Amino acid sequence: MGKNKPNILLIYPDQWRHDVLGCTGHPLVKTPVVDKLAANGARFARTWCQSPICQPSRLSLITGRYPTELKIDGNIGGLPGMKQIDDAGRIDPEWSTVMKQLQGAGYETATIGKTHYHNLPSDEAIKAAGGIYDLRQYNEFVGRFGWDHVVEEYDKYTHAVPELISPYTEYLRERGLLDDYVAQIKSIFRITPTHWRGETSCLPQEHDLTCFLANETVDWLRHRRQDKPFFLKLAFVQPHVPLVGDPQWAEYYADANIDIPALDAIESDVDVWRGYLNSLNKHSQAQTITEEFVRRGTRQYFAMISLLDQAIGTVLSQLKAADQLNNTWIIMSSDHGEMLGSHKLWAKMNFYNGSVQVPLIVCPPNSSTDMAPIGQVSEALTASLDITTTLADIADVAPPEGCRGQSLLPALHGKTIGRDALYSYISGFGAIRDDQYRFTMHRASGSPCELFDLSADPGEDLNLVRDAAHRDRIVHYTDLLRQMEP
Repeated sequence: MGKNKPNILLIYPDQWRHDVLGCTGHPLVKTPVVDKLAANGARFARTWCQSPICQPSRLSLITGRYPTELKIDGNIGGLPGMKQIDDAGRIDPEWSTVMKQLQGAGYETATIGKTHYHNLPSDEAIKAAGGIYDLRQYNEFVGRFGWDHVVEEYDKYTHAVPELISPYTEYLRERGLLDDYVAQIKSIFRITPTHWRGETSCLPQEHDLTCFLANETVDWLRHRRQDKPFFLKLAFVQPHVPLVGDPQWAEYYADANIDIPALDAIESDVDVWRGYLNSLNKHSQAQTITEEFVRRGTRQYFAMISLLDQAIGTVLSQLKAADQLNNTWIIMSSDHGEMLGSHKLWAKMNFYNGSVQVPLIVCPPNSSTDMAPIGQVSEALTASLDITTTLADIADVAPPEGCRGQSLLPALHGKTIGRDALYSYISGFGAIRDDQYRFTMHRASGSPCELFDLSADPGEDLNLVRDAAHRDRIVHYTDLLRQMEP
């Protein structure tokens, strides 16, 4: 079983903005490897994630279900002192997942990088472990979602917590590099006054976390079972903050003349939405955002992107050396985007284009001869959970139970695909978009918060939600959103 099925590589970095790619026409960023994947396959230019934040988006991907169905409202927990998620029982390894479906069809499955299926250990758990907690203890829990092989890195901030150990911190410790690295991460630690400051890494490029994960992937590919097809999810931790690029790519972008978006903070007279915007402004430390500050951080973000592209090339070179590219599907996407200063915001957690839209490229094996002309760009409305169904379709298995995705493969055969509208959710707010408009509503109160005409206003600068001329349209989108919500 599974002997003649194709391999599947899912490249799934954290916080890669949809338009920071050479193949999207970006004038500065260098991504030749991913650009080639797009040239040999299809790029889906209007894809939404189902929640513009890490944990619910990642859980939606593996199940094909909306975060509201999974009862996941946002990221749960953070640093030690927070309750363990597996104790809380809200993220359930008994869920039906696409990985389990592929395992049942004979696939060997591996996840390398970030999963975010669990929280971090509580103070009590760390104390019970003798004061030092090895995060590899979570591997068995992660494996129960359908992974045969697990190499997990939670994020770069955990590396600066002395009570926590991960494969990467052990790698740096063995080379005498950990202390300087930890000092740098602490100097720009999350939710401190320097959180968003761009810096060049103190580590040589070859020891960057991105390169470490690529090397772990190559090692697994070399030593895995050869009598089975594989499904490999390579989930790079970067370009998520901290905004730290490796020295070589940071030097490349050091003098880049980066166009800065309008740094105008969003305002709203809708009470519930204004309150949420205030929390976003606080998280982004809007008071620190200047053109030069954004330019400095964006240069490091571009450096991380280009190193990711380079690392993807390392993995593809291994597949080529093993004569596997002729039998491997490659899908590249991300869990959500990054605002990069637009609307005076960093990060995500909103429904603006830079946050909720994600890159999506599907590249068939080199041996495929029945596909539509390569290098196509689809303007169809597509969703991240369509990746779930596409993975199942490639493997010729049923999607996971309750999956709401639609396969993207018909598009590669020249057929029409897409949805009439897309849905995303975070922190009590739901949003939909269709071919022309994007609408946001507070679910509990039913308060309309945003309405943008994306055709006339692609920058989402003019909120029409209080415009009497759009009253009927707002009623329509309110009804449509409630129909789409689980």
